[in-house]
Amino acid sequence: MKKIIGVAILAAAAVFVLAALIHQGQKQENQDPQVETQQEVALPDSGHTLKIQGSDGQITQMDLNQYLWGVVAAEMPASFHEEALKAQAVAARTYALHRGKTNNHPDADLCTDYRCCQAWIAKDQAQSNWGDKAIEYTNKITAAVADTANQVILYDGQLIDAVFHSSSASATQDAVEVWGNSVPYLQSVTSPEGDGVPDYESQVTFSSQEFKDKFSAAQPDAVFGNDPAAWVTDTQRTTGGSVHSVTIGGVTVTGTQARTIFGLRSATFTLTYADGTFTFSVTGFGHGVGMSQYGADAMAEEGKTYSEILQHYYTGVTVEECPAEFFKEATP
Repeated sequence: MKKIIGVAILAAAAVFVLAALIHQGQKQENQDPQVETQQEVALPDSGHTLKIQGSDGQITQMDLNQYLWGVVAAEMPASFHEEALKAQAVAARTYALHRGKTNNHPDADLCTDYRCCQAWIAKDQAQSNWGDKAIEYTNKITAAVADTANQVILYDGQLIDAVFHSSSASATQDAVEVWGNSVPYLQSVTSPEGDGVPDYESQVTFSSQEFKDKFSAAQPDAVFGNDPAAWVTDTQRTTGGSVHSVTIGGVTVTGTQARTIFGLRSATFTLTYADGTFTFSVTGFGHGVGMSQYGADAMAEEGKTYSEILQHYYTGVTVEECPAEFFKEATP
């Protein structure tokens, strides 16, 4: 009898172990394979090399796609929708092939200083910034560059100056009203910025003395009377709602100049004075010309493709395969 009971116990234990193994196998099969098998996707070469000057002044030979990956990673949040990232990749490619050597880097095609060319970040640094999202974001940007291979923005058969900025105040700016140069594809268009734009609305305040000192340092000919409320007159606005010009202390400056003097996030601002304090209420971030990056993401969320996004922000352009001659001109 004891022998029979022992056999039964062993049989029951075997059944239990078998069931546990089957359950574990089913659990592994049902797990998201992307979590376990996600690996970094290789970035294909473009076959075209650029000379890039780094922040240390050193010049590096770099494949165009490698350069573009670093630009997209630096210029646009990797959390953005895929079509917005693709739009950024095409704009960055067009910008890179359109721009050439300058006095700031006569021996290189481009540099990594955003104040001169486009921002750029090395892959290892970007991945370090992204933490546990590193592989996911790396592959998103790789796909944005690879899936738009050789795509550029053309106007009348020529590469455009594909400038872009972070966010607009419901509309972009016409280049002629910001920089004084009329560019047919850089006109003011509506821009759906969406929710969640960081510091979309900001304020900067100065005491009357600070305000006077800052402006006088930049414009020594300004004359300020005893009444601060009368220091600011005649504010003119652009089609897109930005400040085109403003007169301060009898000196008229552009909205862009005022933005620089007072350290504002954009030239879309209102200026008020009360109780000894000047207050700038600012909307958006950047010069406001060309593609709005947050606007591009809002359009992507609405289902727009990267081509539709680019053709919205750059008036009268086409998005197509880059003609061979433009690749040849990039690096003599």
